[in-house]
Amino acid sequence: MKFKLTLLACFFSLLSFAQDRSEFKKEHFISGADTLNYRILFPKNFDKEMQYPLLLVLHGAGERGNNNESQLVHGGDLFSKDSVREQFPAIVIFPQAPKDDYWARVEVNRDVKPFEFDFKNKEESSKSLTLVMNLMDEMVNEKFVNKDQVYVGGLSMGGMGTFEIIYKKPEMFAAAFAICGGANTEIAQEYPDNFNIWLFHGEKDDIVLPKYSKSMAREINHNGGNAKLSLYPDDNHNSWDSAFSEPYLLPWLFSFSKNSSK
Repeated sequence: MKFKLTLLACFFSLLSFAQDRSEFKKEHFISGADTLNYRILFPKNFDKEMQYPLLLVLHGAGERGNNNESQLVHGGDLFSKDSVREQFPAIVIFPQAPKDDYWARVEVNRDVKPFEFDFKNKEESSKSLTLVMNLMDEMVNEKFVNKDQVYVGGLSMGGMGTFEIIYKKPEMFAAAFAICGGANTEIAQEYPDNFNIWLFHGEKDDIVLPKYSKSMAREINHNGGNAKLSLYPDDNHNSWDSAFSEPYLLPWLFSFSKNSSK
């Protein structure tokens, strides 16, 4: 009987998990012949007559595909929590890149470990990031979006995309976070003055070396930005687990506004 009750509890736990993810509505952004899959979460009791913060979250390489689901694997649970939705009523977008594309413009050598990256962020954006920027342009123009509270964050490939989209759209974002990412440090020269970004990386990361986040933090601060850097001594590449567990991440992120003096 106890075994059956345990199975029943697991079933309802999984059911609750599925229901949480179902709050992210499946959508498609079409531009010409190209389509971007994305999931969008609206605040509870969403009212088009009100204005809300907007957060873009970019997934890692392992979540690429066309199922419009995998991108929620990391971070989706956090933003689905009732407590988070009540404390931070925001619109949250998780786009999905296809298997053959990348958020950032970078050449990756996977034949060695750690991987080698040749960042080309100053070149034309990838198709996927271009679609994301076009989607964000449309979203920011909606009356129910607070243009002063638009944020971006991502992990691994998404951390790289975060660095690049700030460079490509410096006027759009109030603050950002980047987990185990990297970029051409030269783009930090084009970041807005006093731009706030929180970087996370595992010291034992043997896929994307922590030196990439360290270099970006140093260059952002050198060029007048405000980069925080959290290094997890025991984390490998999955430092997103620690980052998304940071109790101050969301209070910190949503405290910034483009019209504030923070």
